[in-house]
Amino acid sequence: MNYSYNKKNAAKGIDQLITLENAYAYCRQISRHHAKTFYLASMFLPKKQQKPIFAIYALLRTVDDIVDMAEDKLKNGLISSNEISMMLDGWKSRLKACYSGNVENDPIMMAWHDTLKSFSIPIELPLDLMDGVAMDIEFKPFETFDELYVYCYKVAAVVGLMTSEIFGYSDKKALQHAIELGIAMQLTNILRDIGEDVDRGRIYLPLEDLRRFNYSRDEFMQKKINNNFIDLMKFQIKRARSYYQASEKGIPMLEKQARFAVCISSINYGNILTAIEKNNYDVFSKRAYRSFYQKVSTIPYVWYKTRVPS
Repeated sequence: MNYSYNKKNAAKGIDQLITLENAYAYCRQISRHHAKTFYLASMFLPKKQQKPIFAIYALLRTVDDIVDMAEDKLKNGLISSNEISMMLDGWKSRLKACYSGNVENDPIMMAWHDTLKSFSIPIELPLDLMDGVAMDIEFKPFETFDELYVYCYKVAAVVGLMTSEIFGYSDKKALQHAIELGIAMQLTNILRDIGEDVDRGRIYLPLEDLRRFNYSRDEFMQKKINNNFIDLMKFQIKRARSYYQASEKGIPMLEKQARFAVCISSINYGNILTAIEKNNYDVFSKRAYRSFYQKVSTIPYVWYKTRVPS
């Protein structure tokens, strides 16, 4: 990569002209560094689809980082929630300008502008994403699964809807299945990251579910593993898997060249749930993950699963 564009450069402002090639390279770098499963799956897409997929992820990651990086400052009173909201609003303004054809010397917006020349992505989708990320600024626990679903839709399912426009599909029902896959993946994220979120003072699981299994918020924050907690986790895993299962119906509706990438991403992400089970549901002290070898070992199965007779 001839041009290195990093957060320090972004903070200071850059006078150097960014080429479209470097803009996409920057987006690809973000994907490769932050999303190993996502990046692996994207490698099986045609080149013309890889670039816009990287552009989508780069925007997702960047706006998410705004909130994550500001969290400690917010706790210490070094920044206000209004200031964080203003930063997100700044990205909304840049996105709206991009859709109007006005692009600054910014790699992500340059990549988006170029993507929009070939693919139709409704602006409401990335705006929903930003609204979802904003829900983490002053986090409030979700009382019901319906509330959690809205959050999962905004931070994950809309990504499935955006990428579906890149992949192409033969039936609009594929979009509903893309939503289901997004919900499944975000639920998986939540289960995998329970320990980290507790350290941040957060519980993302619906409080109604804690009550259902007679597991208190205090026990959760104390990272207590007992039979009630294990039953709670089994219930959450079953729910997530039900969304993965429902989403499978949408894969044959995608254009043939995209099916493999979507399927391998779904399977490898879903296998994180299996890793949680193998860790005896200890999500407080052990992080469930899939090694690179485990991920690539699914390739033959996925190839067979998605193969369409000519």
